[in-house]
Formats: sequence, C-alpha cells, structure tokens
Amino acid sequence: MRIVVDPDLCQGHGVCQDEAPAVFTVPKRGTVQITDPTPGDAQRHAVEAAIRYCPTRALSIADDESSAKGTD
Repeated sequence: MRIVVDPDLCQGHGVCQDEAPAVFTVPKRGTVQITDPTPGDAQRHAVEAAIRYCPTRALSIADDESSAKGTD
C-alpha cells in the first residue's frame, strides 16, 4: 500500500491526522505531510478511515500489487 496525496485539494483540516497519527501530520496553516508513505497492513484500517473522512478527498491508496498487474 502506498498513500497518494493531491496537495492542490488538501486544505489542512487535519482529519487524516486524527484518524492515523502514525502516518499523517498536518502542521498549523499547512497541508498534510505523510510521515509513512508506505505503511504496513497494521495501519491499513486507520489509513482507510483517514481517506474516507477527508473532507476534500485529497488522499488515496495505490496498492502496489494492483499497479504491478497492469504492467504485464
């Protein structure tokens, strides 16, 4: 799993940080910073919640396995 952020959409609400503080940080008056761009499966539920609740839909997951399948 790899996290992708669209910095043009992020408005710094901080919901992602609330849901997955081990993966995201949002500085005051800033946009999201991904502290762990390839978190393990133990963080998947928290990351999915952060993505689901992001008010601007600035976050997404790119599964490495599904990306690799398209390169055959």
